[in-house]
Order: sequence, then C-alpha cells, then structure tokens
Amino acid sequence: MQTTEYQEPESARHKVHPGLALAVIAGAQLMIVLDATIVNIALPSIQKALGFSNTGLSWVLNAYILTFGGLLLLGGRAGDILGRRRMFMVGIGIFAGASLLGGFATTQAWLLGARVLQGVGGAIAAPTALSLVTTTFPQGPERNRAFGVYASVSGAGAAIGLILGGVLTDLASWRWVFFVNVPIGVLLILVTPLVLREGKRMSGRFDLPGALTSTAGVAALVYGFIRAASEGWTDPITLVAFIGSALLLALFVLIEVRTAQPLMPMRLFADTNRWGSYIVMLATAAALFGMFFFLTQFVQEILGYSPLKAGFAFLPVSAVIIIVATASSRVLVRTGPRPLIVLGTFLASLALLWLSRIDASSGYVTLLLPSMIVLAMGLGLVFVAITVTAVAGVKQTDAGIASAMLNVTQQIGGAVGLASLVTVAAAGIRHDFAAQATKLAGSLPPGTVPSRPTLAMTHHALAHGWAQAFLVSALFAIAALIVTLLTIHVTPEAVPSQDQEQEAVPA
Repeated sequence: MQTTEYQEPESARHKVHPGLALAVIAGAQLMIVLDATIVNIALPSIQKALGFSNTGLSWVLNAYILTFGGLLLLGGRAGDILGRRRMFMVGIGIFAGASLLGGFATTQAWLLGARVLQGVGGAIAAPTALSLVTTTFPQGPERNRAFGVYASVSGAGAAIGLILGGVLTDLASWRWVFFVNVPIGVLLILVTPLVLREGKRMSGRFDLPGALTSTAGVAALVYGFIRAASEGWTDPITLVAFIGSALLLALFVLIEVRTAQPLMPMRLFADTNRWGSYIVMLATAAALFGMFFFLTQFVQEILGYSPLKAGFAFLPVSAVIIIVATASSRVLVRTGPRPLIVLGTFLASLALLWLSRIDASSGYVTLLLPSMIVLAMGLGLVFVAITVTAVAGVKQTDAGIASAMLNVTQQIGGAVGLASLVTVAAAGIRHDFAAQATKLAGSLPPGTVPSRPTLAMTHHALAHGWAQAFLVSALFAIAALIVTLLTIHVTPEAVPSQDQEQEAVPA
C-alpha cells in the first residue's frame, strides 16, 4: 500500500520539547478515559434532575460505551488516511462540544444524544492519541517513557474520574462532570498545532463496507452484553444481538481478506505478540471494570461513604499505577515486556482473589486498601508493557488501526467482563437472600411470617454476591497470565535501545 508524506508549511516544522507533545497527548487521553467513571458518581443526581428510571439511567453510560466501542476501528483508520494530528483535533473538538451540550441538557433524550456524540469524539481521538505517541517518539527509551506516561494516564484515569466526579457533584453540580471537559478540550485544540507535527498519511480510500460491518458488529456485541446484564442471557433480543454480531463480524473478516485497502489489515494478527497483547488487554479490562464497579458500591452502600469520600478512597490506586508505570517504563529495555506482564497479571490475580474474601464486616484499611494497592501495582506493570508489545514494529501506515485495536479490546473486555460479573453478582445475592430467609424461617415459631430483610441481611447478601464476582474477576486475570506465558515472547534484545534507528517491520 503506497503512502504519501504530508507536507507542512516550513513555519510549522520546528523543534518542540517532547514533554509538551506528550502532555497534550496524555491530556486528551485522560479526558477521554476518566469520562467512563466521572459520570458514575453523578448518576443519582442526574436521575433526580432528569427523571430517569433505574433501567433508563444505565443508558447514560451505555450510550457512550456503545458508540465509543463501535466506532474505534473507523476512528483509527480515519487518522491513518486523513492525518492523525488533524483527526486528533477533530475528535477532541467533537468530544468537548458534546460535553458542553450534555452539561446544558434538560431532557433525557438531550443528554443521551450528547453522550452518543461524546462516544463519536472519543472513538476518533483515542486511537489517534496512541498512534501519535508511536509516530512522535523514536523507538527506544524515549518512546518507552512516553508509553509509561500514556499507560499511567490510562490506568489511573478511572480512579481520577471517581475522585473528580465526587468533588464536582458534591461541591458544584452534576452538570460540571460534563462542563469540565470544555476548557480542557479548547486548550488542547489551541496547543496541538504548536507541539505536534502531522506525519505520514495513507493514500487511498476508506473501506466503507468494512467500516459499516465492523462498527455494526462491535456495537451489536457490546449491546448484547449490556442487555444480558439486565435482561439475562436467554433474552430474545440479547440472543439476536449476539447472532447478528457474529454474522456481521464474520462478514467483516471476509471483506477485509478480499479488499485491496482494508480497514483492518489481517497482517496485524500475523504477529503472535500483537494478538496475544490484545487478548491480555481484553481480559485485564474485564477484571478492572468490575473492580471499580463493585468497590464503588461497597464503600457507599456498606461503609456509608459520601460520593466525595468514595472518590478519594480510590486515590491510592491512581498514585500506585502512576509510580509503577513510570518505573516499569524505565526498566523495560533491560527486562523486556514479558516479565513485566507476567508479574503484573500474577499480582492482579492475587489481589482479586484477596478481594473475593470480602464480606459485610470488611474494612477499608484491613482489606480494601491493601488489595487495591497490590492490584494497582499489577496494572501499572501490565499497561506499559502491553502497549509496547501491541504496537511495536507496526508499519507507520497501520499505527492508527493497531492502536485502535488495543482500545477496542479494552472496551469490549470491559463490557463483556462487567456484564458477566453483574450476572454472577446478582445470582450470588439472590442465593444468599434465599439462604438467609430459609435460616430465619427455621428459627421462627410455626405460623410466623418472616419480616422484610433487615439492613444487616441486605449488606450480607450484597457482599456475598460481590465476592463471587471478584472470584470470577480473578479468573479473568489468571486467563491473562496464561495467555501471556503462551503468546508473548519479546526478549530484552528485541526492545530497541536509544541509539537504534526506528524501523518499520513488515507484518
């Protein structure tokens, strides 16, 4: 596939401090990542203000996830063809504009429409942000350090979103969880042309049939898991969504094999390290999304934390991920990514098994905090190394789609994991309630009607269900460890050093 070099005006081609370029990329990634959790804390306030039902409220999150996950592949390829810096700015602009609309929402439809637009902007900006790291920094320690910052932001963004959401909701209004993106977005758009250069672009046309089938297929898959969490795995619409997704994705693969300019070149998957990295990211995201979802409920429902206090309870997670990711990026050249991913997935498995011992009497300091710190250490190790293995050696013309696939697997993993974990937790809660009711009925005099469940019974059942979900989360992490051992074999010698020239390795 031929490429053409984008020619910038001479005035635009000047040296800029790499720290400024990385700050812009990381700032955009943080804005996109934390949006997935910053809205969580504000959901009760949004429900009261706009009159959402319990079922309808879930679509404040789902509308974003569906659009974001479904359009990531197209967003990545758009950067390759139209220019990554240009599409980076377009994505940020759409995201910031949609955030402004969402903050002013007065109806449910208005807010959901804004969330869909946020998903569109995020799907364009997220893959181009990662590919800009690949094309801005030369292979070796410099790029590894950049990946370390990027991974720190990606990993800590969820916890930062909980903190910021609690602060804004408690001290201002739920509307500020949207408004806060606007000044950040405007600043990024103004600064981007000054610190980032436009790189190579692909010549050619969009693979529109591939774009339509992949977008619809991924959206149907994510929707199927979202619906399964609330309506069950045997629900007819759930089954139709899964069947439709399978057919659409199969058609997408067939189109990609036959087209001359595919949206997702199949050659990307010829590298075992790359597709292994995608699977590890999928499994890790499945475990991570569940951890935040259930622990935010535990600290508020059982420990009685306010939204603000609940957000700050996760501050150690952000701090540890940033510290460990920064340190691991420095040792990556000496150790190679494999040992870091193995250790990281092992620590994540250990932490989630520890969390599966949770019960209604568990405390923050005695169980939650130490287990979260161990988990954060594991995630900090995994995120840097897996980002390197997923995009290392990829052609410049495929950088956008390779990084988009990493984001796709993260979003799908989160949706798949959360849906299955919610189902497991719900079954555990029902089983524990039934067991407690049977025990209570046996201790009452004959003919006595049991009263409604007490608060202690409710807390016991919730903790039991969440403990079962953490056990399944641990299985996801163990699966990531096994896949790492079987597929990722990058040696320290294969990680470029500072003095090595950047090369494009044909896949």
